Amino acid sequence: MTAGRPITEEDLHAYVDGALDARRQVEVEEYLSTHADAAHRVAAYAGQRATLRAALAPIAEEPVPDRLNLAHLIEARRHGRTRSWLSPAGAGPWRSMAAAIALVLVGGVGGWSMHGMTAGRAPMTPVAMLTQEAMDNYRVYAADRTRPVEMPASDQEQLLQWVSQRLDRKVAVPDLSAAGYRFMGGRLVATPHGPGAMFFYDDSAGNRIAMLVRPMKLDGDAPMTEHRKDAVGGVTWANSGLGYSLVADAPPQALHPLADEARRQLRAKI
Repeated sequence: MTAGRPITEEDLHAYVDGALDARRQVEVEEYLSTHADAAHRVAAYAGQRATLRAALAPIAEEPVPDRLNLAHLIEARRHGRTRSWLSPAGAGPWRSMAAAIALVLVGGVGGWSMHGMTAGRAPMTPVAMLTQEAMDNYRVYAADRTRPVEMPASDQEQLLQWVSQRLDRKVAVPDLSAAGYRFMGGRLVATPHGPGAMFFYDDSAGNRIAMLVRPMKLDGDAPMTEHRKDAVGGVTWANSGLGYSLVADAPPQALHPLADEARRQLRAKI
């Protein structure tokens, strides 16, 4: 337990939403570093939030219909025409809005239900937590054929400066072109343990792999371990306080040679 008031479930949800002040955020991060079960729940919350954001992004980016403009609604109310926006012809936007609200509510309920589902499980190791975070983010962004990365490979130097600043650690990108994988670019992602950087690669057939990197407060040096969940495989390790997880829609055994090469290059660069 941290000094001060206890960490509550509301604090964990606020942490995922980025709604805590700086002091409380530090307290929650300290709590998560010593309470693996809570860290696992928060990882699940973050994954659900990222999935919902990706799913609802097209709706959020749509312009507000003129008939739902505030001035229009006020004018309609004055003239007794408020029911017009609830007519079948105007129901489309409201159905979309209702669906969005329902998804958000389901996400919140689902996040809380994870408490009961995970409370009886053995605590996850820091490496296993990193793997889960990598797989959750991979599922969200690898499927995006429009903009899986925030900054493309052409801005690699700027990308590395940006993520190194946010992670407060020097970050490097391995070159996997000899194995047939082209560097696509990268993005910042949220994890229960602070920001992480995710780098994407693809081959000539369009197959994608990704590597998540973030600081490790525990297990700062860890050997490679293989993981698999459903169709996603991963190889995870840590070196000098940075954790890495290489993930893809492939068996972990197939990823291991790539992970070996990535680790070799990163040790030489950092």
